[in-house]
Amino acid sequence: MKADTPQHLLQRADGAAAPLALVIGSGFGGLAAAVRLACKGWRVQVLEKLDAPGGRAYVHRIDGYTFDAGPTLVTVPQLFDELFALAGRRFSDAVQMTSLDPFYRIRFDDGSHFDYCGDLQRMRAEVARFSPADVAGYEAFLVEAERCYQLGFNELGSVAFEGMGDLLAAVPSLIKMRAWRTIHQLVCKYIKHPQLRIVFSFHPLLIGGNPSAVTCTYSLINTLEKRFGVHWATGGTGQLVRALVDLLAELQVPVRCNAEVKRILVRDGRACGVELANGEQINADIVVSNGDVATTYRQLVPREHRRRVWTDAKLDRARYSMSLFVWYFGLDRRHEHVPHHTMVLGPRYEGLLKDIFKRHHLADDFSLYLHRPTATDPSMAPPGCDTFYVLSPVPHLDSGTDWTTMGEVYRKAIERRLEETMLPGLSQQIRVSKLMTPLDFRDRLLSFKGAAFGLEPRLLQSAWFRPHNRSEDLPGLYMVGAGTHPGAGIPGVLMSAKALESVLPPIGNRADQRLGSGLPNAVLAAGATP
Repeated sequence: MKADTPQHLLQRADGAAAPLALVIGSGFGGLAAAVRLACKGWRVQVLEKLDAPGGRAYVHRIDGYTFDAGPTLVTVPQLFDELFALAGRRFSDAVQMTSLDPFYRIRFDDGSHFDYCGDLQRMRAEVARFSPADVAGYEAFLVEAERCYQLGFNELGSVAFEGMGDLLAAVPSLIKMRAWRTIHQLVCKYIKHPQLRIVFSFHPLLIGGNPSAVTCTYSLINTLEKRFGVHWATGGTGQLVRALVDLLAELQVPVRCNAEVKRILVRDGRACGVELANGEQINADIVVSNGDVATTYRQLVPREHRRRVWTDAKLDRARYSMSLFVWYFGLDRRHEHVPHHTMVLGPRYEGLLKDIFKRHHLADDFSLYLHRPTATDPSMAPPGCDTFYVLSPVPHLDSGTDWTTMGEVYRKAIERRLEETMLPGLSQQIRVSKLMTPLDFRDRLLSFKGAAFGLEPRLLQSAWFRPHNRSEDLPGLYMVGAGTHPGAGIPGVLMSAKALESVLPPIGNRADQRLGSGLPNAVLAAGATP
């Protein structure tokens, strides 16, 4: 499709107007879905609750400091290349990406650290610094991680698990990966040193999973990083959002902000549009939700239309990811010794994970992810200054924590910890400060229980067991984003949009809205070519 073809002129080959898709939410999953839909010939509108696009990838700008609200690690940038290529554009023309080296530093409570990078020889040397006897085990672990990448990412990542047949077809791959093991169990099989076990098992925390509970399939993250690196978008992750919004503008797809959806309209048992908070109703042929899946079902779809699978009772029984406490702060000077990404670990690991995921207890100690984008990109702060964001995994709102009073107490504890370990003089250098607590995930981002990543990615909440890309309960409703298959993280939500393509109704036959195998390209009128 030519990018300059106005959406209202799009037509099917028989002269009828192209069908309309409404996308709820402008996170990476929603924006990617909108691009793919538009390039397949759909008319598309994106509806966003907030005052700017991005969802969890929103951007805060305060007094010259720029803070990415959510994701900061960019892996597999080729997925962005693919999206732009669909529209005949080059991603590299829109965003400048920088490869990071090291990817991140893991700092242990005793002051030692491990620099994690993509160079195999340097990684062997880092492992050997801690435990020479574990080098062979590390190499064996990489073989397992590669297998999980090939089977779990390449083969199954963009497959929409529609029915039991899809699950059965995946069983041989799941057996080869021995996916019933947790990633912690897999790492412990090959690596003995306790600190190295943390280094190679913590990755699921980046997508909301407990390393002691999630399937070992997520060891594929180690391979993704080794193969494709960890990258920074100049100007911040928000520049990726801006580039996608600009691409949609070229495709004549509007991204409408301050447009909160309050209800999905249903007619004749099918999703047929949405009602906004202001009472406006918009009719459509399909609705694609990039919102939190549990919130989509509980708040937007009436109970009578979800009696088969996603009832309130089932959603209540599901296991949800942890939440996050995030402190954004800008300093009046630079700390050149601090790398771009640092994991600042506390005195406990497994015990802290149990407090967060199982006991739903806010502990006195914590482990932190410290992000200093100005290490790579000084434009994120005023001259001579530093921008920081520190994140602490915390229990979701089932903990009962009163964050209205606890927020500042917890922030002060983190400030003391950072001042003691990483940022001397921190308390005297702060010029701007902003907090995000589990209440913000619930009230601002509409995440059920304030869970930052939706459903926890356990084996029996993954693939076919996760909410499907096509709603099992309501025809005409589709899902993309962290809560559906394949899961959270930028690669996961981009691939959820790819999985969506295979389960959409055929665009050339609006009378038959049952699912087809894909969308034919030859559906546009003269002047709108594939």
